[in-house]
Amino acid sequence: SEFVSRGVELNVVSWTSIVACCVQNGKDLEAVDLFRKMQSKGIEPNSVTIPCVLPAFANVAALMHGRSAHCFSLRKGFLHDVYVGSALVDMYAKCGKVRDARTIFDAIPSKNTVSWNAMIGGYAMHGEAANAVQLFCLMQKCKQKPDLVTFTCVIGACGQAGLTEEGRRYFNEMQHSHGISPRMEHYACMVTLLGRAGKLDEAYDLINEMPFEPDGCIWGSLLGSCRVYGNVFLAEVAAEKLFELEPENTGNYVLLSNIYASKKMWDGVNRVRDQMKNMGLKKEKGCSWIEIKNKVHMLLAGDNSHPMMTAITEKLKQLTIEMSRLGFAPSTDFVLHDVEEQEKDDILAVHSEKLAVALGLISTSPGTPLRVIKNLRICGDCHEAMKFISCFEGREISVRDTNRFHHFKDGKCSCGDYW
Repeated sequence: SEFVSRGVELNVVSWTSIVACCVQNGKDLEAVDLFRKMQSKGIEPNSVTIPCVLPAFANVAALMHGRSAHCFSLRKGFLHDVYVGSALVDMYAKCGKVRDARTIFDAIPSKNTVSWNAMIGGYAMHGEAANAVQLFCLMQKCKQKPDLVTFTCVIGACGQAGLTEEGRRYFNEMQHSHGISPRMEHYACMVTLLGRAGKLDEAYDLINEMPFEPDGCIWGSLLGSCRVYGNVFLAEVAAEKLFELEPENTGNYVLLSNIYASKKMWDGVNRVRDQMKNMGLKKEKGCSWIEIKNKVHMLLAGDNSHPMMTAITEKLKQLTIEMSRLGFAPSTDFVLHDVEEQEKDDILAVHSEKLAVALGLISTSPGTPLRVIKNLRICGDCHEAMKFISCFEGREISVRDTNRFHHFKDGKCSCGDYW
């Protein structure tokens, strides 16, 4: 941006490098803005620029921008480039358009491992394990050798869908049939796989049998499963390890607090709260993105700066009244236990994904699907609220959190209420 403001002449290589730098450092909106400025200055993107900017579109749910890049690539003949095609597959999958991703994938003339992994990973992200496994089998029939990432995707897909034995088989096959030694990410997938099946003790045994020291991802997988099944003992074991490995990761403290709260163990909740306070830690603010009419809107939890916040708040109030009338009550267990109940209700009402969905409801015509991306894992209260809103408003709502895609339709979620 500094180069641009100073009027320094940049060529396509310079622009591409700056855009790529923004994406790599998590500055996705800046990358999108720079990509548009680049074109406004008459610099035409090349086949390297497109794969660099597509992840930014995916990260902020900028589907229309991604489609524009797709059309541009089509006009310029870039779709024959395997890296452009693979990046488009990844972008469409992350924007909730897994069918479009498959269409692009099928059109890539010379697929490589990156292409296959992008599509298998896309299916895994959406919980479509059967399609992921089918594509994995097709990959091998096409004589394309799977790699470390491939097995992460396919075992992860089995974990998302609860296919315990299939996932276990692929974990064993990668070692015995393909000669690939499992890495940390594969063990993390196995812990998630076993955890989803309620086999928490087996998951813990696997962690203890690992040939290397488990990292935060491993213990985080176990802690997440403990939340679902309410296993306080193993949750405390996992949390203690996480506090050592990631002392400033507030998400771990909040997750343990939620587990305590779900069991009405308020002393434990207060201990976690005091620990966070003593360390000067504050819960990371939720942030959600939604694209409406070719413009990306960013909503922050508890932030009133959006120009349409009055209308957003009014819509949320209307939804809250309807939910209350039909027997839905906010689940305040998902708020740290240091505020009054009414204040907890208010905090839950302004979670960023609810703000984004409310904005989508008032800004689009009835029946229009809504796509939201969130920087944190969706909480249980918002998950239940999204199911209600999808039914009451007659909308399909997709929310991509840090764990997976949640497709809400007719009062149900594609995750089967496990995430």
